[in-house]
Amino acid sequence: MVRPAVRREVVFHLQKVYDIGERRACKATGFHRSSQRYKSRGDPQTELRIRLKDLAASRVRYGYRRLHVLLLREGYRLNHKRTYRLYREEGLSIRTKTPKRKRAWRYRSDRPKIAAVNHCWAMDFMSDALFNGRPFRLLTVVDCHTRESLAIVPRTNFRAFQVVEVLERLARERGKPKTIRCDNVLRAEGSGAADQSLSVRQHALAA
Repeated sequence: MVRPAVRREVVFHLQKVYDIGERRACKATGFHRSSQRYKSRGDPQTELRIRLKDLAASRVRYGYRRLHVLLLREGYRLNHKRTYRLYREEGLSIRTKTPKRKRAWRYRSDRPKIAAVNHCWAMDFMSDALFNGRPFRLLTVVDCHTRESLAIVPRTNFRAFQVVEVLERLARERGKPKTIRCDNVLRAEGSGAADQSLSVRQHALAA
């Protein structure tokens, strides 16, 4: 839902930019003209707003709940919902601290741009279980340019030569890729045999 104040700003903007009347601007946006001409008769609560801003400036890490308690101690009669509304309208929300970046990003190399088919393949394992609870694994190979699934091979476990067999079959059918991306688990299970088989350069994906 859009607040009435925002709706009025939208209508004023349309009137100014397109040089149209209020009636046409309200009809285009679906807003009622009565709400467009409405003027609030409520107390702007200027004194309360000023005091709330002063408290927020002196106690930087206080949220609206703690500021509400301070206002009650000073004799202001209001509930927490009004405090929260004024707190938001005055833009006093506390910004959450930005988490520190992980150290891994320092060691990540920029990924090369993928420009054509067979430029880069991605390999990974997926795990699942049968109806009787017996686990099995899937070796998946995807072309990073077309997002085409080149192979999905299920086995209860994988050895290095079995991974090499899948890659050699794909190389015969589709040609060798320039690059193969894989994670640390796949590299450990393949024992580097995929590199020797296809003579390609691997880029390990960051975990």
